[in-house]
Amino acid sequence: MMNRPSSFAHEHLLHRLYRIQQQCRHIPPQAMQQVAIDYQLPLSQVAAVVEFYAFFSTHPRGRFDLLFSNCTSCGYLADGENLLQILCQQLQVIPGKTRADGLVSIGEASCIGTCDHGPSMLVNGFPVIGLNAVKLAQVAQLVANEIPLPQWPAAWLEISDTVYRRDLLLSERLIPGSALQHALRSGASETLMIIQRSGLRGRGGAGFDTGKKWQLCREAAGETRYVVCNADEGEPGTFKDRLLLHEQAGAMLEGMTLCARIIGAQQGFVYLRGEYRYLLPHLQAELEHRRKLNLLGVNILGQIGFDFDIDIVIGAGAYICGEESALIESLEGKPGIPRIRPPFPVTHGYLAQPTVVNNIETFIAAAQIAMHGADWFKTSGTSTSSGSKLLSISGDCEKPGIYEYPFGVTIRQVLGDCGAADAQAVQIGGPAGTLLGATEFERTIAFDDVSTGGSVLIFGQSRDLFAIHRNFAHFFAHESCGFCAPCRIGTQLLKNSLDTIAANRGSVHALEELQQLGKIVKHQSHCGLGHTAANHVLDGLRQFPQAFSDRLQPQFTARFDLDQALADARQVAHRDDAAAHLDQKR
Repeated sequence: MMNRPSSFAHEHLLHRLYRIQQQCRHIPPQAMQQVAIDYQLPLSQVAAVVEFYAFFSTHPRGRFDLLFSNCTSCGYLADGENLLQILCQQLQVIPGKTRADGLVSIGEASCIGTCDHGPSMLVNGFPVIGLNAVKLAQVAQLVANEIPLPQWPAAWLEISDTVYRRDLLLSERLIPGSALQHALRSGASETLMIIQRSGLRGRGGAGFDTGKKWQLCREAAGETRYVVCNADEGEPGTFKDRLLLHEQAGAMLEGMTLCARIIGAQQGFVYLRGEYRYLLPHLQAELEHRRKLNLLGVNILGQIGFDFDIDIVIGAGAYICGEESALIESLEGKPGIPRIRPPFPVTHGYLAQPTVVNNIETFIAAAQIAMHGADWFKTSGTSTSSGSKLLSISGDCEKPGIYEYPFGVTIRQVLGDCGAADAQAVQIGGPAGTLLGATEFERTIAFDDVSTGGSVLIFGQSRDLFAIHRNFAHFFAHESCGFCAPCRIGTQLLKNSLDTIAANRGSVHALEELQQLGKIVKHQSHCGLGHTAANHVLDGLRQFPQAFSDRLQPQFTARFDLDQALADARQVAHRDDAAAHLDQKR
């Protein structure tokens, strides 16, 4: 029998808490106490985990729990209508609160990865797509009549994947075991050299050399090694992983197994974002299929001592867990707060052991390289950016969907292919990425030009770019883990500043203050989220200053709303009664 990691002596903590949430519609104090006893954890750690993840609640949610995406592509603001408010009015629900009879609760979630399907929401964890006012009236009737979700129209729950362009990775399906057989014939060292010669870099956006990462982990001191697939793509506007998990799950698992062979790991994890929980049965079936083919388990493909298996751990709604050290903290049953680095995961990762963390696209690319060779991969792309890149394209275009291009493609070609004739701006890499105006559309997708994890958000001439920035600022303020003051406070201040401008209370000094604040957040924050949280504001001030300046009030007279300033304190204290408000008329 293979040794299992100590943290899996029980069902994973996140999974246990999820089951409690489903059974009770919240996680009550007595349940947290029992979990702490069962897992031999401090009650404070269990409580901190429950508080950290958006999909857990200490207050009962509705039997129908509806969470609207607030993304700019699949969000509830569509064609001048606020779909969330419409449904709340129809069902007589206050946003963020559960109706008195316990039937329904309605709230918001960050992007749920359905950006190519328009306004969408999660209903008890399952995506319902293509929302509009007509469909919401039907939703309201189904909820009012307490019709179980499996009896809702099937087409609402079918998430199709539209691929408009295929290149290296999507042109063919990997035959199960073929890459591993090549690797076993070549040997682990030679296979690692092939990965290194290919120039493969991580596809998450940062672009670290994949072969070097695997070599560092292989050579690190440690008793045990781990392979982790980061399937927690939470960047708004990104949905390529949804396609890859549907269509290329076998290649992803093969890439993980290939990595295990090279670094000497026996255990792997797929960390799946909570918004993609509905894909779990498909992934579990793929794992079982590969075990039956002896592509996972003991003595893989008859190779004595080649033992490796994979578990799936599902997140619970935390964008920050896409950062590799935060993901590892979550795997260990803790809040997903990024670690101080160095040391890096390749030497001190999961359970303080050497760990490789790569995303889905990277593992698939590694498997294909092991099968076809380094030269095959280098025939595509540029001298500094080998291979291809999958793009999730959404927003104001005729053909939203998945596009795979060789690195080096221009933004202008991408816009032409997807039918975005009147684009005024493109956000590459999601809110944390790069905002480009029309004068920069000749720039290229490449690590040494415009690097991206895959999100391409297109904004046409009719879009209010200030509203887009405000949406992004709210996203980062919500998703900050709160560990460091520059990010915890800075993202809130950025959000508040844009809200003030939107309320026609912005002074002539607002842009200078935004610029200074953005630089502090960018340069003083602890982790990648904070480093990139102000990118959109800084880019916006540089590219589209008029989107901000047009809303300023030269004759503005400041007025401080003390009661509104205490809103965050009320939220922390779970107080919203009359005594928690200030009567400023006294």
